[in-house]
Amino acid sequence: MRQKGLDGEALAAEYLKGIGYKLVSKNFHSRFGEIDLIVLDKTTIVFVEVKLRTNRLFGTPLEAITYSKLEKIKKTALYFLTVNNLANKPYRLDAIEIERNNLGENSINHVKNITL
Repeated sequence: MRQKGLDGEALAAEYLKGIGYKLVSKNFHSRFGEIDLIVLDKTTIVFVEVKLRTNRLFGTPLEAITYSKLEKIKKTALYFLTVNNLANKPYRLDAIEIERNNLGENSINHVKNITL
């Protein structure tokens, strides 16, 4: 299960790099939770939750981001901004949902500024 998550994060990081984002951190942990990727979109710090699914038995990848998970991401993002003296910088929360079909092909959907 963890390997699938790492695969998704690597795919998302490559995708974001390809559209001009700069990687700041991977798997940032705090006592509040974890953020998969932290990237820079020009001057905006973007906290990215990555979800990879191989089927829709339990919904789409985006549907796996619950209110509780989003709250943990927000708290961790604010912690990151505070400890790095970046509290005055613009930021947003994005999601990268990746769906992998039976042939191993990936479909990537980048959802900017997620809220529930």
